[in-house]
Amino acid sequence: MQHNHLNMVPQIAVIGAGAWGTAVAKIIADKGHDVVMWSFEQDNRDDINLRHENSRYLPGIKLPANLRATSDITEAAADKEYIILAIPSLFLLQTVKQMLSVPSIQNGKTTIAVITKGFLPTEKGPRLIVETLEDYLPGFYQHSLVYIAGPSHAEEVSNGKITGLIAASENARNALRFRDLLKSKGLFVVPSLDVRGVQVAAAAKNVIAIAFGMLDAFKTLNTGSENTMDESVMDITKLFGDGTESLLLAAGLNEIQTLGMALGATHPETFTSISGIGDLDVTCRSVFGRNRRFGKEIIEKKLLEPFSDIDDLLDRINAIGYLPEGVAAAKYVKLLAERHQLNMPISVGLYQILNRETTPFEFLAKFFERLGF
Repeated sequence: MQHNHLNMVPQIAVIGAGAWGTAVAKIIADKGHDVVMWSFEQDNRDDINLRHENSRYLPGIKLPANLRATSDITEAAADKEYIILAIPSLFLLQTVKQMLSVPSIQNGKTTIAVITKGFLPTEKGPRLIVETLEDYLPGFYQHSLVYIAGPSHAEEVSNGKITGLIAASENARNALRFRDLLKSKGLFVVPSLDVRGVQVAAAAKNVIAIAFGMLDAFKTLNTGSENTMDESVMDITKLFGDGTESLLLAAGLNEIQTLGMALGATHPETFTSISGIGDLDVTCRSVFGRNRRFGKEIIEKKLLEPFSDIDDLLDRINAIGYLPEGVAAAKYVKLLAERHQLNMPISVGLYQILNRETTPFEFLAKFFERLGF
């Protein structure tokens, strides 16, 4: 790939102004670089520009003056040395298509990284993000995109809490470029060549985290007279403890690795590193985790009742009030498990819950029955 280094001050854009995109943009701006963010919502853009805060997605965090926002995607993407894509997976492809006419992307002068987690729906079925985007971007970008993930929460990173990420690319030089761009006092970044493994770990862990959140809710559930569930199913919830959660986490990691190797992961240690067990652990256990929260609220607030199936849930996901990426991922993981004939009982079971084919009680009882309980 060609790079234009005539401008010694790198021009940087973050496409997407959610919590994680904002936190990453802040990290870079705090190092003295000018950063422009693209915000789909104009009130969000104005909030960032006028009050130097993203009060919708990252409230309480003061943003530096050299971080500004625009709602013009061409303006955001043009003439940048680095672009970081931070759009939710449901909207990523249509957003990238809007950037294809930008000359500095057409001629490959921009180095692009992705921090979105999930799979993308295509005519060929669900696919990993990097390979899908490389099909749409100019040929310069083949085997050159960088995928960045790891056990991180926007709220912590923006407050300088020590966090580790992995920058994965088949182009090692590009991975090192983004490592150098992002590394700061509280943030260290490790390069990796296992682009597929890191992507699978980042996407599939959100599915496990929803199941983990449900288990967490069951642990504290008062199985009172309101429940009309079979007593033997209800009784099992009284047996759930911290060790049960670790059992689910370990079984979930095994499923993630099974899927990762089937989809072409190159390094088994990806799954025992920060992008595998690290990211899964924080997503399952942190109070900031949206997927864990969603799982808990499925039990505590009966969140699934208004929805007929998983497609209805995805169509009206805004009704939840936040975006649990694991919902779309559950649909795609189930399809991939079927295609590759993989045994993934937690992920497929969670899909069946979200698709209203079974209840969380029935799923968890069956899961532990298989283990001999």
